[in-house]
Amino acid sequence: MTTTITITGAGGQIGYALLFRIAAGDLLGPEEKVRLRLLEIPQGLGAAEGAALELQDGAFGLLEHVEVTDDAAVGFDGTDLALLVGARPRGPGMERADLLAANGGIFGPQGAAIAANAASGVRVTVVGNPANTNALIAAASADGVPAERFTALTRLDENRARAQLAQTLGVPVHTVRRVPIWGNHSATQFPDISHATVGGKPVGEALEQIVGDVPTWLDETFIPRVAKRGAEIIEVRGSSSVASAASATIDHVRDWVQGTDDWTSAGVVSHGEYGVPEGLISSFPVRSVDGEWQIVEGLELSDWARSRVDASVAELLQERETVQALGLL
Repeated sequence: MTTTITITGAGGQIGYALLFRIAAGDLLGPEEKVRLRLLEIPQGLGAAEGAALELQDGAFGLLEHVEVTDDAAVGFDGTDLALLVGARPRGPGMERADLLAANGGIFGPQGAAIAANAASGVRVTVVGNPANTNALIAAASADGVPAERFTALTRLDENRARAQLAQTLGVPVHTVRRVPIWGNHSATQFPDISHATVGGKPVGEALEQIVGDVPTWLDETFIPRVAKRGAEIIEVRGSSSVASAASATIDHVRDWVQGTDDWTSAGVVSHGEYGVPEGLISSFPVRSVDGEWQIVEGLELSDWARSRVDASVAELLQERETVQALGLL
């Protein structure tokens, strides 16, 4: 069996970091052959074509074919997995509404092209920011495709949160679990340790022994650092966090396709769970079962946690109202 995978913005840095891992089998495993479609704007075709040449030179046994195009109908033709990476970044002097309008002009047509051309079981992961609302725009434009097939990447935020906890506790990151992200992929996101475990035990007691006042540490250190980690990397590295974003994208799609054995995080369409207004694409704690994301329900939220979730959801509502006013929904 061969899976067709479309990457938009494939000539960019995140796309470049994704392509070779996908071709090597990191996404779907060592038995699944892949066909790659690299979709770019005309200005980015040269970079995408160069990446395609390198993919050929990599002689990947799982890679059956690579196609580079700036035509969305060709790019999404028969695609099973669409990774929407390319997005308009926020430029100097741009207001939030300007950014949403610019990206609406990208993700609306892409959603329509997915509906018209992709495979019937297509799964879509939006990486390009503002990811949640870009996914909402794409889903609204994809007539006939269930909204549940459109997701926004918040796994990078979860990975950052788990890594920060592991570093603080001095433990391997794989022992830290159940650290979901709620709300928007933005500075308002809420990385929630209420149900987190380390080595299968609640994380609270171990944290208290190290940081002392856990609530203060969460407010002043942990949550701000997770939310601002991207800016920290830009300051230190001089460039954005492309490799970790690509790695999180691999994690998200692999779990969606292959299933999970515990919670993770994804921006998925709300049906009113936890009071999040229906139709918003918000991050929740989720499991993947039989190829579908399922929101983990029944978790208790303290008043403090509830206020954090509500603040991020309020931002998502404001973004939705903005794109509605722009005629994008």
